[in-house]
Amino acid sequence: MLKMKKSIFTVLIFAKISTKRFFRDRAAIFYSIGFPLIFLFVFGSLYGNNSNLSFKVAVINNSNSTFAKTFVKSVDNSKILKVNKDIKSLSVAEDKMSRSEIDSTIVLPKSFGEVQKGNFYPSGQAEIIYTQNNQQSAQALAAVLDSQFKSINSKFVTIKTPFTVTQKQLNTKSLSSFDYAFAGLLGFAIIGMGIFGPVNVFPELKKMGILRRLSTTTLRVWQYFLSTMIGQAAIGLLSIAVMFAVAMTVFNLKVVGNWYELIIFLIFSMTMILGIGLALGGWAKNERQVAPLSNIVVFPMMFLSGTFFPRFLMPEWLQNISTFLPLTPVIDGIRLIITEGKTFSEILPQIGLIGLWFIVIYFIAFRVFRWE
Repeated sequence: MLKMKKSIFTVLIFAKISTKRFFRDRAAIFYSIGFPLIFLFVFGSLYGNNSNLSFKVAVINNSNSTFAKTFVKSVDNSKILKVNKDIKSLSVAEDKMSRSEIDSTIVLPKSFGEVQKGNFYPSGQAEIIYTQNNQQSAQALAAVLDSQFKSINSKFVTIKTPFTVTQKQLNTKSLSSFDYAFAGLLGFAIIGMGIFGPVNVFPELKKMGILRRLSTTTLRVWQYFLSTMIGQAAIGLLSIAVMFAVAMTVFNLKVVGNWYELIIFLIFSMTMILGIGLALGGWAKNERQVAPLSNIVVFPMMFLSGTFFPRFLMPEWLQNISTFLPLTPVIDGIRLIITEGKTFSEILPQIGLIGLWFIVIYFIAFRVFRWE
């Protein structure tokens, strides 16, 4: 019993030393906390505000009718259509479209909004001009304008439609682009702390001879590993807490699942990924050995595990392969808990795969670790 207390005391002392070393290293603080935040703001800006469909358009009004002027004002005030008011001619609009600065151009001919002979109401046909690569956006824009014109037409002409459509909302929440991006960014932060932390520190400690001196003491490998795990888990939770705070306050992220289960899952995931860093850093003698090997291990997981884009966009055969990468169940589990409110009993496949990798990775880490 006394021996176990001494072992745990040793682990806590080295965990404290590891944590202090981290906070004294400004570069480590930046890459562990600042760097993921930069990616969070970048991807949040791209995906966090795209819940509503919108189009960047130019409006060329060639008509002097009152109705045309009123219509242009309504387009300017639309939340769906983002009008570039600096574009006054079709040639300028075509130049902007060729550089993809706007999606399409709405042209109102001279007769648009005028009352034609035999009619008691204004009429006209708007034209949508677009480039080849913006065909889908133009079709969607045409559908939006058609809906607006139908609303306007109903004020002038009453038409009975034999076929109609109704709407029904499901009591389930679909995932937004930012939901996918945030779960992937958490995976990016975890893999950065879990792998690049030991990979950068261990070779340096070996070069300085610190690990060689530790090997002459009663310190065991499992104690050193456990102390590193505790220190990295504390640092990782701090970094992830900052990311959650930013995502919830700036980008309106809503966590549906249980916070306690999420924290436990994050700690379990970080510990598993950390084993990869311990194996690589513990095996390598210097930075030249570990740098290319860590890149070979990290980059496939970063691009195939759903870190920056959803895996369902990949071919099916690639999805099947990427399912078994260590980072994939981590990101999938985080996403299921945060956005769908899944419990541990509902994500057992992800937990089981993480557990399997945990055993394999730490078996390798203990076998290849060397003090110098």
